[in-house]
Amino acid sequence: MGKTLHVGPVTRIEGHLAINLEVDGGSVVSAQCCGEMFRGFETILKGRDPLDAQQITQRICGVCPVEHGIASILAQDMAYGIQPPENGRLARNIIEAANFIQSHIVHFYQLCAVDFIDITAVLKYAGKDTGMVALRDWVQSQLAEKTYLPAAPFLPRYAGMFVEDTTINLGAIHHYLKALEMRQVAQKMGAVFCGKLPHAAALVPGGITQPISVSQITDAEAFLNQLNEFVENAYIPDVLAVASAFPGYFNIGVGPKNFLAFGVFHEEGNRYLYPSGAVIDDKFSPLAEDKITEEVKYGLFSSPSGLHPSKGETTAAPGKSGAYTWLKAPRYNGSVMEVGALARLMVALHSPVANPVKSYSEKILASLGKKPADLASVMGRHLARAVETRMIVSRCAEWIGKLVPDKPSFKDFTIPQSGAGYGLTEAARGALGHWIEIQGKKISRYQCVVPTTWNCSPRDDKGVPGAVEQALVGVPIADSQNPIEAVRVVRSFDPCLACAVH
Repeated sequence: MGKTLHVGPVTRIEGHLAINLEVDGGSVVSAQCCGEMFRGFETILKGRDPLDAQQITQRICGVCPVEHGIASILAQDMAYGIQPPENGRLARNIIEAANFIQSHIVHFYQLCAVDFIDITAVLKYAGKDTGMVALRDWVQSQLAEKTYLPAAPFLPRYAGMFVEDTTINLGAIHHYLKALEMRQVAQKMGAVFCGKLPHAAALVPGGITQPISVSQITDAEAFLNQLNEFVENAYIPDVLAVASAFPGYFNIGVGPKNFLAFGVFHEEGNRYLYPSGAVIDDKFSPLAEDKITEEVKYGLFSSPSGLHPSKGETTAAPGKSGAYTWLKAPRYNGSVMEVGALARLMVALHSPVANPVKSYSEKILASLGKKPADLASVMGRHLARAVETRMIVSRCAEWIGKLVPDKPSFKDFTIPQSGAGYGLTEAARGALGHWIEIQGKKISRYQCVVPTTWNCSPRDDKGVPGAVEQALVGVPIADSQNPIEAVRVVRSFDPCLACAVH
């Protein structure tokens, strides 16, 4: 007889997500993703000055504010008919890259690694590192007193489900602490060009407000060197060690195997480092923005279903019968799509156009004995982020080197009486789009479709489950009191419910 499991809130993610699981025969047969709050940013923006948008939308999230700012100014660039000068383009790339780097590092170490690493290995530690000693003493006290909270980062723990190698465990625990420092370094690198992070002040339509100086360039290079050392000597080896210890997770959490990417890191001309496109049934097609819709049958909204975001409405309906989440259900040409680092990689690998990501990633995968088909999984997502971080760090050095001090980083503009535009980019978590409509120089409509809305979407109007809901089906659950296998799948998508319930 089947059993219903409710896991909520899922901890160590951004925001409030619950999952409902139907388990039969020791594995998940059905799942629901439930976003448990409503915020209403799109309603807040109506009637405001368009230049408020890039600042207000950054408050959708404290983890990926830069990407919301970028999407907003891209939408306004289109509405105003402007393009940033070269320094502005490069600086935007560096600011967005800094946020990607810190987000990927934090996702692995602070949000996911503790699902695989044995934190009690630190009890054997006898070194002099202050942070490690303090952590050892804390774990010891928590285990002795059993006063820890379920939402604590390391505890409670369950025996027999972690890496067994003490050296790997201690190394990853040490890097867990170091990763917090690296997040600061990445934020500082981005803040060199945008005033502060999170919530960048310098992002504006037409470029950035911050002029470029020699000292900024040298500071950014120094920060990037620190990040490169950590990525090469800690992040990449730790991801590979966990993947080697848990090879079965290359077969768990597969998902819809349809991938969508909007393209990110604008290079010269119309090229992007990570190209746009869709991969459906293993076939690539160029991105078509007009194929995006949002369905709401199972979302707590009374808005019309199936609208394109440019016509989208956000009308809350908290008492709606049959609905189970505050997320809409985005679809691309009617299909469920996965977005994120794995999707970006799959689109790049399937793209018929030569791109540096494709050639670079093919070499990495070959060295690991992996094929693209192996990546649609929990471990594949972690591996894709690590490969992407290395690629971005490498490219950042080129972007910083191309900045020209004292050249313009901003192009002036006039807000029109009426206009419309959209900004498509990628957040660390996946495809992100903002749509703006202006009437009387004020915002008349604003809609956001964010990565976790794609991944954690509910069933659509036809009853087809979303990407995470599909990835959970078939996941083995060894202990119904401890469905750690299911939360490993969920966390591999790096959900941000704060964004999804904007």
